Amino acid sequence: MTIRLYLDEDVDVALAAALRQRGIEVLTTQEAGHLGLRDEDQLTFATRGERVFFTHNRGDFARLHKEMTREGRSHAGIILSDQLPVGVLLRRLSNLCFRLTQEEMTTRLEFLGSWG
Repeated sequence: MTIRLYLDEDVDVALAAALRQRGIEVLTTQEAGHLGLRDEDQLTFATRGERVFFTHNRGDFARLHKEMTREGRSHAGIILSDQLPVGVLLRRLSNLCFRLTQEEMTTRLEFLGSWG
């Protein structure tokens, strides 16, 4: 299955539009009406919708991934990135989304810098 993304509220909405132009299915926290939800609730929503969560909140989500792994809980995948220009994020996310599947991302933590 092709990767479907859920973008955290700290991600520029222009990235969502650019990803859609490349044929990648994207939902933003704004579109979902989930601004201000706790990190774990955002990840739960993404997992229930079978969407990989993309965020710039590296510290909190790396910690959350580690806790969930330790507790034997799964998620649909997390992609972490520094704040970068939209064009750079678009290129890297596209590379990742067109090379990995949704199934391969399950309970996986990816750092977008590896996809440059």
